[in-house]
This record gives sequence, structure tokens and C-alpha cells, in this order.
Amino acid sequence: MLFLLVKLARPAQWLKNGIILLALIFAGEMTHPKKVELTLLAIAIYCLLSSAVYTFNDLVDREKDREHPLKKRRPIASGEVSVGTATVMILILCGVGLVGAWLMNMAFFVTAVVFLGLNVLYTVWLKNIVIVDAMAVAFGFVVRAYAGAFAIEVPASKWMLINTLLLALFLAFGKRRHELVVLEEGATAHRKILGRYSPYLLDQLIAVVTPSVLVMYMLYSFSTEVSVKLGTQNLFATIPFVVYGLFRYLYLIHKEEKGGSPTRILITDVPIMTTVILWLITSSLVLYML
Repeated sequence: MLFLLVKLARPAQWLKNGIILLALIFAGEMTHPKKVELTLLAIAIYCLLSSAVYTFNDLVDREKDREHPLKKRRPIASGEVSVGTATVMILILCGVGLVGAWLMNMAFFVTAVVFLGLNVLYTVWLKNIVIVDAMAVAFGFVVRAYAGAFAIEVPASKWMLINTLLLALFLAFGKRRHELVVLEEGATAHRKILGRYSPYLLDQLIAVVTPSVLVMYMLYSFSTEVSVKLGTQNLFATIPFVVYGLFRYLYLIHKEEKGGSPTRILITDVPIMTTVILWLITSSLVLYML
């Protein structure tokens, strides 16, 4: 049973909560042990909340999942985990997560409530509205970015939030395109909203978002305001990693028929993983040593 509950919690998806680290890194607080501790605690809290959201999603969609060739193996859809057990799990995860968020500070607690509310709305309504579904997913990452800033009580940079939103939209539209193209006739059975999209439409949306990500990140890197705040003019050194990472991801979507799970790509595609690691190392060197 423990294995099934862990599977239901989808721990592999906890990697998404790494976005909370951005505030710590780019606020120049990595050398403060207390701030690091608070950030790690914030990530742990969001892992609990994320697992509650995934469990709720599986609970709501259990009937549809039973008719899906892959999703029917999920613990709730397969009947291996009962509705009652799943409900108790949701309540425990939400309860512990919200109490932890409350003990952090009020602003962080608000982000936790917003995160849960947004995901509940997504599960029961927003995921069925074309384009809004992708935007809802993207705003989930923005909330995480805010949470990281509030956890260590530093101002939430507008640059970080804009870049987070655009990058999340890029990944969301890429995921939709992958699902639509790879699943073909079975796409709507996998996700109903896919019937409202087309490969051409998604290509157009990606074509708009991709240069937006690049331009906004470059503006951020060369911004005088940012240079003064961070105490360095060398952030531009990280631009090549962002450019390559985006282009590599586009290659995987269009040529390798990957992109259905950004998290899986991050931990399985060596060039992407290497690029992210090099970006983090370069950013840390620029911010803390150069």
C-alpha cells in the first residue's frame, strides 16, 4: 500500500518545485544558511501540496482514466487505492502543507492557498478552456516563484516572474503539441481540450512565446537596474545556455517526438540536463564570485 500511495503522490513531479530556488539564487542569498533552510522548507511544503493536487486530479478523473489505455493503471483508476484512502491522503497532505506554510509567514501561506485554489479550478474547469488551460499551468509556476521570494522575505523580481511565466507557457504549449501529434486520433481521449487545438495553432503559439522568452531574458541580463541590484554586469554570460536549452527542447518536440513531460526530459535528456547544470553554475559564479 505504501508503494501505491507514493506512486499516487508522483514524487518525480516534485522537480517542478525547484523554481522556488530562483529567488534564493538571484536575490544573492545563497550564502545565508537561514535563507537556504527556509527555501528548502518551502520546497518541501510545496511538494506536499503538489502531491495533494495530483491525488485530487486522479480522484476527480478516475472514471475517464479507466477508459484510457495508460491512465487506467493509475492507483485510483485501477481500484488499488480506494476513494476514501485517496480523500484522507489529500486532507493530510493539504493539512500538513498549509500548517507548515502558516508557520513560515502570512505571505507564503497566501501563495500556498492560491496554489491549491488555482489547481482545483484547473482540475474542475480551466483545463477545458483552450489556451486558458496552458496559462493556468504557467501561472502555477509563477505562484511557486512568488512563494520562493516570500519564504525568504525578499522582493519578488518582476523580471523573474515574467521570465517564469513565458518559459512555463513555452513548456505548456510544447507539451500540448507533443500530445496532439503523437497520440493523433487518441489525443482527445487522453485530454479532451486537445480537440480544440491543432498542430498549426500550437506551432504559432510556440513561435510567439519562444522569441519572447529569449528577448525578455536578454533584457533582464543587460538591465542596468538588475546589474545595480545584483552587483554584477556579467549575467549576459548565461544567455548562451538559455538559447541552446530552448532550441534543444524545440528539437526534441519536432524531431524526436518528445516533450510530453518536461520533467522527464530534464532528468533523461543529457544535453538539456547538462545545459541546466551549466546555467546554474555560471549564474552562481557570476552572482557570488565574479
